[in-house]
Amino acid sequence: MKNSPTLFIFSGLPGVGKSTLAQRLAAELNVFYLRIDTIEQGLADVCGIDVTVEGYALAHRLAADNLRLGLSVVTDSVNPLKITRDEWEAVAESVNVPFLNIEIGCSDMDTHRERVELRRSSMPAMTFPSWEAILNRQYEPWISDRLSIDTAHKTTDQSFSELLSLVLDR
Repeated sequence: MKNSPTLFIFSGLPGVGKSTLAQRLAAELNVFYLRIDTIEQGLADVCGIDVTVEGYALAHRLAADNLRLGLSVVTDSVNPLKITRDEWEAVAESVNVPFLNIEIGCSDMDTHRERVELRRSSMPAMTFPSWEAILNRQYEPWISDRLSIDTAHKTTDQSFSELLSLVLDR
């Protein structure tokens, strides 16, 4: 995967460490990074709209453009549904590049809750979902092949080392 552009498709509930690991992977591999939260907040701030599917649609186009240029892309989004995951795979297939699904989770509910309650946004107008909202969020189980990282009881460095090892072994 190092020699050809690849679409790295991150998924996982808010607060599990997904963005931290996605950003670190993008920096380590020196590739294009797309964060749905940034795109959606930008659309809301600039256009004054209530964003639903627009963020993903715009991200798909940006990812495809960069993949066509020969750049790998790391996408950072919850991807809670099979349909959203399939759409990302379709982006890779449309430009004939490989993709790698990566699910980040935190199996320890207390740790996950603490992370959710302590996190702060780097964007002034952005608010994160509450613990209750995360518990009530629809998140479909994975059916297709993916790398899976459980961040519970691990430091960020430990989780990233595990992720990087799995990615480089592919």
